[in-house]
Amino acid sequence: MIAAASDPLWNNGAICGKMFTVKCTGATNPFPHPCYDGKEVTVKIVDHCPGCGGTLDLSKEAFATIANPVAGVIKIEYW
Repeated sequence: MIAAASDPLWNNGAICGKMFTVKCTGATNPFPHPCYDGKEVTVKIVDHCPGCGGTLDLSKEAFATIANPVAGVIKIEYW
């Protein structure tokens, strides 16, 4: 499971290779209840996502573990 980091997190690549646990916390669009209750996923930062509006851009597989892929964009917590 992998993800890309947005500009504020990237820090000239210092975050590359770090692992984060990610949890869906809610919708960012009209899609109702996108989160899978209680699900978390651990991802490895492997890329930079310049200009991404969020903090982490999850791979399709990682996203589908914590939320309905049809939602497209979700609110997350990560640690």
